[in-house]
Amino acid sequence: MKIGIVLPSVPAYSETFFSNKIKGLKEHGFTVVIFANSSKQNSYNLSKIKVASKLTGNKFQVILVSIYKLIHSFLFHFKNSKNLYSLDSKDGVKFPQRIKNIISNNHILSEPVDWLHFGFGTMVLNRENVAKAIGAKMAVSFRGFDIGVYPIKYPNCYLKLWEKVDKIHVISNDIKDLVYQHGFIGKAEIIKITPAIDTTFFKSEEEYIYTNKNNFITIARLHWKKGLVYTFEALAILKKEGIPFHYTIIGDGTELERLKFAAHQLNLLDEVTFTGKLQHVLIKSKLKSSDLYLQYSIQEGFCNSVLEAQALGLLCIVSTAEGLPENIVNNETGWVVPKCDSKELANKIIEVINLPEDKKLDIAKNAKERVSKHFTILQQQQQFVEFYKE
Repeated sequence: MKIGIVLPSVPAYSETFFSNKIKGLKEHGFTVVIFANSSKQNSYNLSKIKVASKLTGNKFQVILVSIYKLIHSFLFHFKNSKNLYSLDSKDGVKFPQRIKNIISNNHILSEPVDWLHFGFGTMVLNRENVAKAIGAKMAVSFRGFDIGVYPIKYPNCYLKLWEKVDKIHVISNDIKDLVYQHGFIGKAEIIKITPAIDTTFFKSEEEYIYTNKNNFITIARLHWKKGLVYTFEALAILKKEGIPFHYTIIGDGTELERLKFAAHQLNLLDEVTFTGKLQHVLIKSKLKSSDLYLQYSIQEGFCNSVLEAQALGLLCIVSTAEGLPENIVNNETGWVVPKCDSKELANKIIEVINLPEDKKLDIAKNAKERVSKHFTILQQQQQFVEFYKE
């Protein structure tokens, strides 16, 4: 069976989110083709890669490339190009957009596959008919922002998709609920496959010990949806209470300047360190030297970093955002706090700091065992093999 996966860019070697899935499919005899808008890194043999033509930049060059791709599509992939044009026409897509769809999907129209799987919901917009045009079944994954935030800005953006998709992949039950909230009427099967981690790498044989240094850590893209300002506000409460701590944030993003200013306003610059993006080996080292992992997101599909922290035995406090309450079993493997409430978060952090050592040890042990039992890469790979079966 041949699977086509549509992504914004070719995943780099360190981006295990998709590469582990692709590796597992190949090991089970599937052929995998990646259709990407760009290819910044391709230093390893992941699978066959087809990159879309660049249609931005110099206007004259874009026109030439567009004409060439349009002629190429109708000369060498006439049937698929005609199918896409006809299907879009039936849907009432305007003529300029129909032509644009053929040009921008030239790399997909030229490759026969059994399944065309869009890695994010937003990747399918204006491509709802591409799978049928090439005679493939269509799957789409929803992971967080694409169903939790994007449809709020663009209401009913997926209505056309709901009529045409064959299977939907979600990473949590809350994401599944959001699919229904945004107009899904139940024609396609929705299958939950949670994220997974390398439990052989993120593993600690050592018994958890809270150092009492109150080293807190978060791994996150510096984006508003990660709730880092709320986290700062909670930590400011701890500082006023005279509780010493240090907070490390691993990750980069567009909000760095804003977050540094927020830390300054809350008088936390001495207590907060921004490391930028780090490699997995360094991330593991930072996690192992920490006491408490915080993921107080406003919106969060699931969060692999919370799984990694639990696997290493850290105590974890998360918000109620989407998949986080499935990632953590409240009061058993960590703690779940209502989102957007800095005071509640501060109270929970103080409560956890003051827990008896045996209670902390039990929570850490429960977390390690649950992650190693339910969130392994091998389990996830097998679930995706089953996903594509008839």
